[in-house]
Amino acid sequence: MVVAAEGKDRLVVEVTDVTVEPEPSPRITVVQALPKGDRGEVAVETMTETGVDAIVPWQASRCITQWRGDRGTKSLAKWRATAREAGKQSRRLRFPEVADALTTRQAAALVATADFAAVLHEDPSVGSGALATADLPDAGSIVLVVGPEGGVSPEELAVFAGAGAEPYRLGRSVLRTVDAGTAAAALLLGRTGRWS
Repeated sequence: MVVAAEGKDRLVVEVTDVTVEPEPSPRITVVQALPKGDRGEVAVETMTETGVDAIVPWQASRCITQWRGDRGTKSLAKWRATAREAGKQSRRLRFPEVADALTTRQAAALVATADFAAVLHEDPSVGSGALATADLPDAGSIVLVVGPEGGVSPEELAVFAGAGAEPYRLGRSVLRTVDAGTAAAALLLGRTGRWS
């Protein structure tokens, strides 16, 4: 930008260059179970800085935190403000969308639209193996489901499996809910070439 004119109470600028960034592909959405306290904002911040395209708060059955009434409205506003600020800090041209909180059935409907969907799970005997070796699409959308500290319930796993999301693990160690989405997103961004 170049300053074209200035005055006591005005400034006129001329735009000399416009940067256009294409839509990222594949698009990565993280369905994040609600953590306790302000840890949700930490998860949103790091996922935004990593490069996630959308974040969906999820009211899992084992979540201690409940978003109801004013508390839910305020918490969602904090998540959105955190995504906006983290997007600015990391110099992103596109900030991630932060959706309204979803129930398990609503999250499963989102999962059903994905080209690839995974539920992060800590038990190596459950699911399709390691996310690091999953067969990923080159384009389209990827949806990751991150459960609460108590884990995803068997009933929720069944609902997500019915929508096309199989359980995958990240590795041998178990991550906290606020870290798992960021770690998985980083893995996928590297594997899909979005970080190259």
